[in-house]
Amino acid sequence: MSDYKHTLNLPETDFPMRGMLPKREPARVAQWTEMDLYHRLREERRGRELFVLHDGPPYANGSIHIGHAVNKILKDIIVKSKNLAGFDAPYVPGWDCHGLPIEHKVETTHGKHLEPERARELCREYAAEQIQGQLADFVRLGVIGDWDNPYRSMDYVNEAGEIRALADMVEAGYVFKGLKPVNWCFDCGSALAEAEVEYADKKSDAIDVAFPVEDADRLAATFGLGELPKPAAIVIWTTTPWTIPANQALNMHPDFTYALVDTGDRLLVLAEDLVESCLSRFGLQGEVIATAQGEAFDGIRFRHPFYDRLSPVYLADYVESEEGSTGIVHSAPAYGVDDFVTCRAHGMAFEEIESPVQGNGVYVDDLPFFGGQMIWKANPQIVAKLEEVGALMAHTPIVHSYMHCWRHKSPVIYRATAQWFVGMDIQGKDGRTLRELALDGIESTTFTPAWGKARLHSMIANRPDWCISRQRNWGVPIPFFLHKATGELHPRTVELMEEAAKRVEQEGIDAWFRLDPAELLGEEAAHYDKVTDTLDVWFDSGTTHRHVLRGSHPHGHEQGPIADLYLEGSDQHRGWFHSSLLTGCAIDGHPPYRGLLTHGFTVDAQGRKMSKSVGNVVAPQEVMDKLGADILRLWVASTDYGGEMAVSDEILKRTADVYRRIRNTSRFLLANLNGFEPERDVLPFGEMLALDQWVVDRAAQLQARIQVAFEEYRFLDVYQQVHGFCARELGGFYLDVIKDRQYTTQADSVARRSAQTALYHVVEALSRWVAPILSFTAEEIFEHIPGKRGESVLLEEYYPGLETLADDAAMGRDFWERVLTVKQAVNKCLEDARNAKTIKGSLAAEVTLYVDDGLHRTLAQLGDELRFVMLTSEVRLAPLAQARGAEATELEGLKVAVAESPNNKCERCWHHREDVGTHPEHPDLCGRCISNLPDGAGETRHFA
Repeated sequence: MSDYKHTLNLPETDFPMRGMLPKREPARVAQWTEMDLYHRLREERRGRELFVLHDGPPYANGSIHIGHAVNKILKDIIVKSKNLAGFDAPYVPGWDCHGLPIEHKVETTHGKHLEPERARELCREYAAEQIQGQLADFVRLGVIGDWDNPYRSMDYVNEAGEIRALADMVEAGYVFKGLKPVNWCFDCGSALAEAEVEYADKKSDAIDVAFPVEDADRLAATFGLGELPKPAAIVIWTTTPWTIPANQALNMHPDFTYALVDTGDRLLVLAEDLVESCLSRFGLQGEVIATAQGEAFDGIRFRHPFYDRLSPVYLADYVESEEGSTGIVHSAPAYGVDDFVTCRAHGMAFEEIESPVQGNGVYVDDLPFFGGQMIWKANPQIVAKLEEVGALMAHTPIVHSYMHCWRHKSPVIYRATAQWFVGMDIQGKDGRTLRELALDGIESTTFTPAWGKARLHSMIANRPDWCISRQRNWGVPIPFFLHKATGELHPRTVELMEEAAKRVEQEGIDAWFRLDPAELLGEEAAHYDKVTDTLDVWFDSGTTHRHVLRGSHPHGHEQGPIADLYLEGSDQHRGWFHSSLLTGCAIDGHPPYRGLLTHGFTVDAQGRKMSKSVGNVVAPQEVMDKLGADILRLWVASTDYGGEMAVSDEILKRTADVYRRIRNTSRFLLANLNGFEPERDVLPFGEMLALDQWVVDRAAQLQARIQVAFEEYRFLDVYQQVHGFCARELGGFYLDVIKDRQYTTQADSVARRSAQTALYHVVEALSRWVAPILSFTAEEIFEHIPGKRGESVLLEEYYPGLETLADDAAMGRDFWERVLTVKQAVNKCLEDARNAKTIKGSLAAEVTLYVDDGLHRTLAQLGDELRFVMLTSEVRLAPLAQARGAEATELEGLKVAVAESPNNKCERCWHHREDVGTHPEHPDLCGRCISNLPDGAGETRHFA
């Protein structure tokens, strides 16, 4: 027996079977850095249509987690896919640097009593250190961007830009100072933005409190009585006993019916619908002796339970009559938004509002009974005082959802303080309010997923004025001067803010805090106070469109302050999306983005939140070290990011299995291009075999679908289509069919070069399809493709060499789809025969296909080459009517009979043929293989 292995065209490639991603990826990152890939890409795309994804800055504190990885990978996939489509798609990463978490970290490390300037210096150093750690991990993920020149909110130019953004809003008339209840955290010692508040269960004291009547005659007349027969009181219900010392009014609904209830010792005023439940809660018996509409109670005065002051009734539509309440609300305007609005609407002046709780949560020292006490600890004593004076009707501990600080996880209160606000309902120059501009802007924005629109619309429609001031050191200052006598802003405020911005641009925010007012105001300085408040950090990130995207900024461009896309987690509807929308509309009259893309949060395989205590945290650094960044990137693309994104070690292992399918497919394509030189060996599309034309056509169709999927941010669709193409059309059909032709025909034959041409086109296209997702692997594939190469697949655009079949092609798309369907049915029959040990393998088999007329017309077109498609040594076609004993298939019009071939096996191609052994010089070969030897005439293939 002779060895004919050397006469075969066996696959050969340097592209390794194993990815070894944790080892190879860092070297690839170094290569990209050395070649300055990002700026090379910018040069390549210069002058093309811009696509700007503006980076929502992560906070510069702590190592990146899996949520950061998801966010940055999604952004990178989009930017790379846009560059692949020929856009000029820059990516400038950013960081949010000011704010309490960094200030708190510095205080924890260095102590709370640092000089403010030293504290700011340490905060700046800490933020810079954190950025470097996060940056290294983002780069390791394969994210391509301007990492040498990111934007940081603490950069002097950005701090100055933020002041200028505030000046624009001041000039537009949207900024005002006011006393108003804001979310206040005692641990932060500062107001909180809406986005910094979360809800968690809290145990509270639910109490019913009686307020004795002062205007007894008016109350009697309201109920149609000549006089009150006994003492009377109105009853409120609250879960915040600590607010009772600040009570200044009572609220009743104008449309509710209220009852006067005789309980024996006294009369009680309650909502009529709640009388029965209230008396049960109070442990009393009673009789309704009169009723009246709520609107009739307006202005009737009652007495505070233990302080010498009155609480008048103010009518309010927000009063509810839910079970458990009394239908009357106690109003402490310093500690409730509705309370504040109602009391102000009824003429209460700012200076009349009682606000006994200090910023640390302790009552002022001179508050009778409770001065100097922390409010939470004072609750039981307030309850006891109410009982002492006979005002406590009921007391029940309850657990309810309550506001908490998202940093400290401690309870938050509403607290009226003098703060700076952006007014939602102040009319701008065009007569529209900021709320109206923002709601209109939402209508012009594209949302992915679509549900984000309703979410953001609801938040804007119902939000209060935006409190933008904070009482911290580490933040951009609000550079205002207030007149000492009138409290009014200096008349040249906008001009003075520009002077402040110029100084900050040179020296940073310390320039304002060090500033002697006389430097800007001269002799006027004696009449003005310098404001030392800082801006809410959501104002920092929310105004980056103003100073990062504009042409005058180092990262600016001619498209101006409108990005094509903002992309963040779903929590940013109340955060960055929200603040950017408001500042964009206030400054430019429109949103700073054309589209918003939202992704969900990461959870484990059981849908649980990631938690160190549970032990289900998946750290991106560990994934990169064990599996590689490309596995993490493929998982992101394979997940429906619109909802919760499940990740675990097992899920990532399954992702790695899919990765191996794509890698092995790529390796097969590359290995079978052995000896192929594109400049010399590529065949024109019309000269290729029909099957090869088909697979190129399939690739062309797929590329068109992939382009649309990337354009619409449907990365799961890209993942599924690429994986499906590798598994079905390539792995499950085409690559199996062409093996015989690739290996056994002469090296330079049309049959082989046709297949290699198809493989070349497919792998050129495939390397680009997967580049936005599997960036490291795509680069590795790309550099192993024969022919002239560019320096990086990431500099390439979609492959232009794919052609499509004509609609009237004899062996068109429908033809090959039917053949593929038949092959799948035959494969099952062959597998059954192998399991039954009827045959040893498919090439040891002969099959008879019993077909109807339609299938016969299709399959007969392939002639003898049908056996190569079915991977058997012989295929015969017979009428379906003759199919006695043949195995039925799921395909209508087809039955299959499988038999072992009686012929000898060719040692070169492994087919069993009648002519094996008929040639004296090559007794182990079939005639076809003899012709395919180097000195033979060669085999002619027409179709497959």
